[in-house]
Amino acid sequence: MAAVHMTEGSISRHLISYSIPLILGNLFQLTYNAVDSIIVGRFIGKEALAAVGTANPVMSIIILGISGICIGSSVIMSEFFGAKEYEGLKKEMATTAVFGLYFSVIVSLLGMLLSRPLLRLLQVPEEILGIASLYLRIVFLGAPFTYFYNAIAAALKSVGDSKTPLKFLAFASILNGALDIVLIGIFRLGIICSATTTVIAEAASAILCILYVYRKIPLLQVGRKEFIIDRPLLKRTLQYGSITALQQACQPVGKLLIQGAVNTMGIDAIASFNAVNRIDDYACLPEQSISHGITTFTAQNRGAGKHQRILKGFQTGLTLEFCYWILICSVTWLLKRPIMQLFVTAGNEEVVALGCSYLSLMAVFYIFPGFTNGFQGFFRGMGNMSITLLGTFIQTSLRVIFVYLLVPRIGINGVAVACAVGWSAMLLVEVPYCIYFMKSRSNGHV
Repeated sequence: MAAVHMTEGSISRHLISYSIPLILGNLFQLTYNAVDSIIVGRFIGKEALAAVGTANPVMSIIILGISGICIGSSVIMSEFFGAKEYEGLKKEMATTAVFGLYFSVIVSLLGMLLSRPLLRLLQVPEEILGIASLYLRIVFLGAPFTYFYNAIAAALKSVGDSKTPLKFLAFASILNGALDIVLIGIFRLGIICSATTTVIAEAASAILCILYVYRKIPLLQVGRKEFIIDRPLLKRTLQYGSITALQQACQPVGKLLIQGAVNTMGIDAIASFNAVNRIDDYACLPEQSISHGITTFTAQNRGAGKHQRILKGFQTGLTLEFCYWILICSVTWLLKRPIMQLFVTAGNEEVVALGCSYLSLMAVFYIFPGFTNGFQGFFRGMGNMSITLLGTFIQTSLRVIFVYLLVPRIGINGVAVACAVGWSAMLLVEVPYCIYFMKSRSNGHV
């Protein structure tokens, strides 16, 4: 796959051709955990499904924190690529890799040590605490693989190649599912195997990405002696990446707090909430993928100095977000019951009923994250990370507050209403700021 300059040609074609592989890639990535949940729920039981559900918000903080750093790095690499400063691109890639090696190993070690105390803080029921903490410790072993896949994928995406990471995620997802079916579904090896197969799949996707770059993409090939940290670039990467990581981590921190509220409602509610969380992830990640397309498009054109093209790309991206919402709203509304039935065996009607009630509301509310993601993508591409953090912080804070107010009264439907409140508040902050931001940089000074 050749590098793609988004500074020339059709804007809509660039955004669509870039976003579709990202959407598919993110769906494959989510399939890691969704396959685990479906197989665990059907072959081991609802207690194991609840255990996986309580462990996943903790891991999501790490995954989104890692991806936040890589997104920050990707913005810098996109700017270098748009400006055709290819040596700077390599230096940024080397800096990201060396820093990431130390960072991911530390995260992995701390995660294995602190898994059980974290789950206790979340009020995880004693009957599932043991298997949940064991599952989480094993999954933490895969943190270095998760980092390096995201880092290499970010480098490829920064030069316009969003298709290659998809291919490797597809392979890893199929591998993960096949191992789960054989080892859990047939040989009944239990929840330990579910975590182990996820780590194996993460390792496969990371190794395949690295091998591909060193065989096919000279532009991104860093020599052995070039693996050093460029301090000015590291400072800039951490400036972008740390804010983006905090912004990315806000959501799972919010989910952790929300999970604490749901955990007080019993096993059926926990199992149902785990299932609808998976569905929410599938529904919202395509919106985030379009947002990443807006980010790369904006950063490349910013590096090339094509300011008017940036605004046209932003408008096109928001249109794509709206069109996607129409699709996902229809699918979720029509198929909510059969989707929920995938996660549990017959006889668990309470779990299915709770999930269907929640999804009836969320199908409509998915329009809000579509637009918030569009604005986030634009601001990231412009290097304005602070407003993305502020917006996400406001959204998450209000979401958590309203969950604790509403869940005791209307159950897990309160989570859906709280999400809508948070997203609406986020738009009330970002839309006026965006208008001000554009006006202050009018006449070609974006």
